[in-house]
Amino acid sequence: MSDYTLTIKSHEKKGVLDDITDVITNHGANISYVHLFVEKNNMGSVNLELEHVEDIDELVSDLKKIPEIENVELHGSQLDIYGKRIIIVGGGAQVSQVAMGAITEADRHNIRGERISIDTIPLVGEKPLAEAVEAISRLPRVSALVLAGSLMGGEITEAVKKVKAESNLIVISLNMPGSVTKYADLIITDPIQAGVLAVMSVADTAVFDINRLGDNIKF
Repeated sequence: MSDYTLTIKSHEKKGVLDDITDVITNHGANISYVHLFVEKNNMGSVNLELEHVEDIDELVSDLKKIPEIENVELHGSQLDIYGKRIIIVGGGAQVSQVAMGAITEADRHNIRGERISIDTIPLVGEKPLAEAVEAISRLPRVSALVLAGSLMGGEITEAVKKVKAESNLIVISLNMPGSVTKYADLIITDPIQAGVLAVMSVADTAVFDINRLGDNIKF
């Protein structure tokens, strides 16, 4: 069994999505992510990430039998193409420093065959940051979150607690005032080192001695 991405183009009509999901369910596959939008020509486009597909050729053949479907394109899964995903949120200057460390370290692992991508979003204010953290549970492929700021608590802390309860997300925080550090898996003083450790925490090819990480890191 394997994972795949399907892009399905269909005419807009009530019930088409139900027909698509029925076919996928009948084949025993699981939908891990879906993105739908309407194109300029009023055709619907459905992007599906599928897991545990036993016979992809037969599944695609059955999808094409749905009258409203014009085309079905088969791609490799996003996990195979872009791999694990690290999200960095917080203040602009801190985010850029964490990203520098993360991108440099990801490059070392990716040339060994890993696929680790880095996303950043510099934000200011408790509510925007809390919304960004909470939305992470709705994003595909996210393995780790780095909180890069000078002060985080309140709604941000509640958002961190929620996403940790809903997933196996690794949360790394810079050493800063605020209650958010109480719920982080790692607290790191140096932002570049935080980026490096974020990648190492999710990389299959990472090998390090936890006793040699130094005083900049707390658990």
